[in-house]
Amino acid sequence: METGSGRAMIDGYGRRISYVRLSVTDRCDLRCRYCMAEAMTFLPKQDILSLEELGALGELFIARGVTRIRLTGGEPLVRRGIETLIERLGARIGHGLDELTLTTNGTQLVRFAPLLFEAGVRRINVSLDSRDPERFRHITRRGELAQVLAGIDAAKTAGLRIKINMVALNGLNDDEIGDMLAWCTDEGHDLTLIETMPLGDVEGDRSDRYLPLDRVKRELERRFELIPSLARTGGPARYWDVARSGVRLGLITPLTNNFCAGCNRIRVAATGTVYGCLGHDQKVELRDLLRRGGTEAVNAALDRLLAGKPERHRFDIAAAAPATARHMSVTGG
Repeated sequence: METGSGRAMIDGYGRRISYVRLSVTDRCDLRCRYCMAEAMTFLPKQDILSLEELGALGELFIARGVTRIRLTGGEPLVRRGIETLIERLGARIGHGLDELTLTTNGTQLVRFAPLLFEAGVRRINVSLDSRDPERFRHITRRGELAQVLAGIDAAKTAGLRIKINMVALNGLNDDEIGDMLAWCTDEGHDLTLIETMPLGDVEGDRSDRYLPLDRVKRELERRFELIPSLARTGGPARYWDVARSGVRLGLITPLTNNFCAGCNRIRVAATGTVYGCLGHDQKVELRDLLRRGGTEAVNAALDRLLAGKPERHRFDIAAAAPATARHMSVTGG
């Protein structure tokens, strides 16, 4: 499929889309309690875009002005053959693409960290909600903390810059957030804290675990000197520099502070479904268009998506039903 019309992607509110989160699979080797149900039913393989199709779609986005692509899942590194897509998109860095990044749970990093660096990846996000082995196993339902920590060490050794993503969970890991930030300052990792989001049926009541991050920040300021940062990524996080550490703290607060005014992204599910917003079901379907080789039809569908992209999400942690029926793993967060 020939890629791109060259026209920039600008939504109905004048926001330029320069960042795509590209999910390569809905599958994961963990079952984090806030993200998915324990007994998950994953998509049939024939419904998932091939790696060739994902590469072509990534190149189409680059032709339309996307400068950052983040590979997500599920867990992207459990996708068989994923190295071919990483290498293909990595080859576009400096040729339309400024950055290729990855969000991972860290379980496969011992194997993949050197390949990621060799392909041009320089930063990764690693989800880590606890550094207590038993608590980590409880949150993930099956994970081994030592495996993830070994992966983080391998990534650091390979030269990758690491940002730890930690979902703040009331009554579950709130007592170790300060220690997590201290560990990150010792290791040279940035830390982003995330409020739990009402997405998908997770067989539990999220409101019991909701922890407002404004409260967390006030508690952290008793232990650390936090300086408002000038860093801006166009993403949802607000940043503070941790004094004398070279480490940055980010807060993603979809419930206490809406962050949508500067949204610069769209999300692509592994099926080729493209969502304008994490918190809405507004979407277009690209899989069949891609398989017919219809570049203009793909671009026209993207233009429809942009025209209808919501102004903001409407997350409500106390609502009887989640904001969307799909799980976080479908669109990669």
